[in-house]
Amino acid sequence: MISSIGPPVTVATALLVYFGWARSDAQARAMGLDVSLFGYTVQDYALRGIRSLFFPLVSLLIAGLVWLAADDWVRSQLRPGRRGRLAARLSAAAAIGGICLAAACWLLAVVLPQGAFLAVPFLMAAGVLLAEWGVRLHRLTLGRGPRPAGRLVVQHRALETTFVFTLVTVLLFWGVSDFAQVVGRGLAADIEAQLPSLPRADVYSHADLSIGAPGVKQTRLGAASAPVYRYTGLHLLVVSGGRFFLLPDGWTLARGTVVVLPDNDAVRVEFGNR
Repeated sequence: MISSIGPPVTVATALLVYFGWARSDAQARAMGLDVSLFGYTVQDYALRGIRSLFFPLVSLLIAGLVWLAADDWVRSQLRPGRRGRLAARLSAAAAIGGICLAAACWLLAVVLPQGAFLAVPFLMAAGVLLAEWGVRLHRLTLGRGPRPAGRLVVQHRALETTFVFTLVTVLLFWGVSDFAQVVGRGLAADIEAQLPSLPRADVYSHADLSIGAPGVKQTRLGAASAPVYRYTGLHLLVVSGGRFFLLPDGWTLARGTVVVLPDNDAVRVEFGNR
């Protein structure tokens, strides 16, 4: 059970963390920043990625359940006295169809590397899995599956499984990377469109912070001997890595400044709604 469940769970966790990083990296670059500035942890990347991957993960799980049901039915047809000929045709069709699908996707990615669809890596992975499934079923129809195999055959099967598992994993990372780039850039565009709805952030400091971003207003409060500077016109983007990331009024992706302040006693930040 550990050998069956462990690798898929490990790959799923790695994909989740990688997607969170790639999505955050694309969003940061679109905003003119570097993702390392935010100081996200591995847990942060996983939590930031899981929301966008709900639908793909549910779809993969449903596809896995459908495949298990189909596999049980086809294997049941291979028993003596059942319709083995139909199962043999299905296994051959699965193998040939999977090979054609994977080859077509690979050709599309080579010929049109910039115009390939986001689904190409996932379809290629599905083709590889479908072809491998058809080959395994075909071996059973020939009567070679249940019989004890020699050491060389066992090693060959293990090597084949390793290659297929590695290839599918690489294809999944490829697809997740492309998908994360699109999601990250879309989130950055959403921030620009929904800037007024972000929490208001008023900054107070005893020192003159000299925030020169357009849209930020400075007001001097307190006595002349102990002044307090108030900065308004800012919105909270995120608090991470011991820093406040603030966006001024009128911020845009094309021409915008991100204000970064330390989260310590040097400044006081008040949050609220418009």
